[in-house]
Amino acid sequence: MYNKNIYYLPFLLLMLPSCFVAKDYQQPEEIVDEAYFRTDQLAADSLSMAEYSWRDIFTDPQLVSHIETGLENNIDVRIALQQILAAQAYFKQGKLGQLPSVTGNAQVTHQELSRNSQFGSFFNGGITQYEVSAGLSWEADIWGKIRSQKRAFEARYLQSVAAHQAVKTRLINDIAVLYFRLQALDEQLQVTNSTISNREQALETTKALKVSGAVTEVGVKQTEAQLHTARALSVDITRDIKLSENTLSLLLGLDPGDIDRSKWTEQGFQGERISTGYPIQLLRNRPDVLAAEWNLVNAFELSNVARSNLYPSFSLSATGGLQSLELDQLFSLNSVFANIIAGLSQPIFNGRALKTQYEVALSQEEQAYLNFRQTLLNAEKEVSDAMYSYEASRKKQEIIQQELDAYVLAIEFSEELLDNGIGNYLEVITARENALNSEIGLINAKNARMEALANLYRALGGGWL
Repeated sequence: MYNKNIYYLPFLLLMLPSCFVAKDYQQPEEIVDEAYFRTDQLAADSLSMAEYSWRDIFTDPQLVSHIETGLENNIDVRIALQQILAAQAYFKQGKLGQLPSVTGNAQVTHQELSRNSQFGSFFNGGITQYEVSAGLSWEADIWGKIRSQKRAFEARYLQSVAAHQAVKTRLINDIAVLYFRLQALDEQLQVTNSTISNREQALETTKALKVSGAVTEVGVKQTEAQLHTARALSVDITRDIKLSENTLSLLLGLDPGDIDRSKWTEQGFQGERISTGYPIQLLRNRPDVLAAEWNLVNAFELSNVARSNLYPSFSLSATGGLQSLELDQLFSLNSVFANIIAGLSQPIFNGRALKTQYEVALSQEEQAYLNFRQTLLNAEKEVSDAMYSYEASRKKQEIIQQELDAYVLAIEFSEELLDNGIGNYLEVITARENALNSEIGLINAKNARMEALANLYRALGGGWL
């Protein structure tokens, strides 16, 4: 006698999800906390500069053109885009995961049988069968495995999108920083070449003063040495310009060559006019942080899938179509056949494979969590570093400007004293050398301020809008 309770088994399985359904992801609140930021440099503004498009931040037409070229040609950006397309394909697959699989089949089977066998004598030694059929298979998502797979694919897709955005923010920042550096080097080269011209004239003047007895040969050689120092500096700056142009060309996906750029005085950068925003906003636009969390979501959902593989699965399969030993009778009603199978399977022993998969999935989830935490720590550090660097460079620029102003006056005073016969020519030479170094330092300080501001824009997550 059959046990009628067996017919209630499928319904019992459909009720079990309330006990073993896959868990829902919850953002780990303990690592997303405003208290982790060093907020003493943060203004209480409601809008972060990261909310602005890079086109609103960088307004120099030449720089804008280079950024557009980089976004189109850069190899890293193109690789990240292909990763998006691959993840998108899996995401589309995941959305259809709960639908049944349907296959079609058309085949001709011929079998030669022994004429001395039971069926060989009946079929005269051979049999040919024609078949047109379709099959359907479906697995009930009792434990949420299929749903978790769908969510995992979605998380992986969103992670690839965020990773692509992170590559863009890094690229835009690198292009801008190199562009600013080239402008600063151009300014340094102009100052140095102007100094060379002035020192060539000063050398002629010093030689004339020696003839008149106002200075000695020592003064002439010191002036000549200063001229050679300026010329050597010009060579170094020219080399740095060429190397920076080659590096920027690589970022743009171009062969090494000259880079068009505006003058230092025409620099277009609106970063200082835009605030940083509230501390808690500093993570909202960081694409690398978003990518790290989506990676955690993906690992979390895959651990759900691994857990569900430990439980029984209920599947339904059906096959139907036409079979006939005669081709002209294939589409007859007598050729119709159908099979329906409902099955329940429970892993019993598989060499510990499923448990190993589950333990590995849990380990990978923990790794993703730690990577998320590390990404947050790095983001907080970058924001803090950029803000303090900007503030320090701003103050340093003010100090060096005062230093340069003092050296300019020192040159004027020492030359005036020398003209009146009461000064020391060594003082003139020293003041000129210090003034050149100070002027170069002022350009470096201004460039450091611009770079720090560009780094802050990237650290806040700006650049991918």
